[in-house]
Amino acid sequence: MTFSVTRQQDPEFESWLEGQLCHSASAMLSSISPVSIVKHRPGFGQTVHPIAGAIVASPVLGGYDPDPDYFFHWFRDSAVVIDALRLLYVDRRVGDEALQHLRDFTRFSLDLNRLDGRAMAAVPDRRARVAPEFLQYLREDSDLASAHGEAVAAETRVNPDGTLDVARWSRPQHDGPPLRALALLRWVAGGRLDAPLLAEVNALIRFDIDFTLHHWREPSFDIWEEESGHHYYTLRVSAAALAESAAWLHGEGDPAQAQRCREESQAVLSRLNDFWVDERTGDRDATHGYYRSRRLPDDQPSSKALDIAVILSAIHSLGAEAAHGPADPRMQATLARLDALFDAAYPINHGRAAGRGPAMGRYAGDVYYSGGAYYFSTLGAAEFCFRVAALGGDAPWWLERGDAYLATVRAYTPASGDLSEQFDQRSGAQTSAKQLAWSHAAFISCVSARRIAAAACQGPLRQ
Repeated sequence: MTFSVTRQQDPEFESWLEGQLCHSASAMLSSISPVSIVKHRPGFGQTVHPIAGAIVASPVLGGYDPDPDYFFHWFRDSAVVIDALRLLYVDRRVGDEALQHLRDFTRFSLDLNRLDGRAMAAVPDRRARVAPEFLQYLREDSDLASAHGEAVAAETRVNPDGTLDVARWSRPQHDGPPLRALALLRWVAGGRLDAPLLAEVNALIRFDIDFTLHHWREPSFDIWEEESGHHYYTLRVSAAALAESAAWLHGEGDPAQAQRCREESQAVLSRLNDFWVDERTGDRDATHGYYRSRRLPDDQPSSKALDIAVILSAIHSLGAEAAHGPADPRMQATLARLDALFDAAYPINHGRAAGRGPAMGRYAGDVYYSGGAYYFSTLGAAEFCFRVAALGGDAPWWLERGDAYLATVRAYTPASGDLSEQFDQRSGAQTSAKQLAWSHAAFISCVSARRIAAAACQGPLRQ
């Protein structure tokens, strides 16, 4: 990839970044505690009144008409959002309301741990409330009854009124608790939490640590909720959560648990080494190849082996380990392979303007809505480059590469600043869920990483 535009010296580009950041901050906040919105699901006989602390994936109501129904509290998405909220708070773009949001989120999350699907499954007329055409989407009693104790945290998503999701879905999913622990540990490290809030946050961190210790070896569904197996993303964020928890637990006076987390984190990282593959030779020690995103039961092949989820794992983890992070040459090789994949696959990438990077999707052959591109994928690639730049090396080149991805995001962002889940790989039109909280959170974290990279390069970016 070559670059011909130096955006660090482009006032118009800098102005767009600032304006979009302000809009993304406001838009993301609309997904946090959306208590004024009521969601009706007549097919399931449900009316959902959100409560404080819930974070919905999108505050724009849909029912696959054609936009999807994303009015759920996803464990993964909510962790990404609560971490981006921290960045806004540190940057003084959000005041003490951020601390109240964190308090509400923590209490909402702790309360979820007391849910028990056995009581819901035992309701005699549960199926009678559901429209006949929706019965095919209703969870079986046995599946619902399994949701209690630690299993609630593997539910993938819950209703924003704090009740269990009654629809058939891909469960279990194990990336939510470690990702949430990482976000909360960063809040704690900031040192601005009062004693009562700190106590509640600490309790939730301990729950998430225990969950991760107990379940990281077990198969679960991937980040896209499509295939069950062992997944790079889930394992990588688990390793990071355990490593960061080890340092925190040592400071909390719990050396035994700290040592256990440290050892388990290394065990996870060791397993991740087996995800490296060289398609030409099969030699896992080769310098060319990529980290595959998943290992399915009985080593079944998957068309989703090359997946942006691997890159997202590096920016969501941000641990101290050189391996499996932005500085890892194999991780950089994986991004290069993804670049080539989407550059060739997406019509909007063909003949693109100089200085623009490729719009990025999830994996080859994606058929969900437009099949990509995704805002959080393209922003994730940009943030990855900024993280590499901040570590030194060929920093100016990586900074420009990150800006090239951002230029593509700018090209397909309307003047309103609204960000959906996808922008069509052929037309660039926004598609899938509107005002996706993760898209806005990805922009916030990307711009934050860009500032860190610029400071490391001693560039002229606004600090």
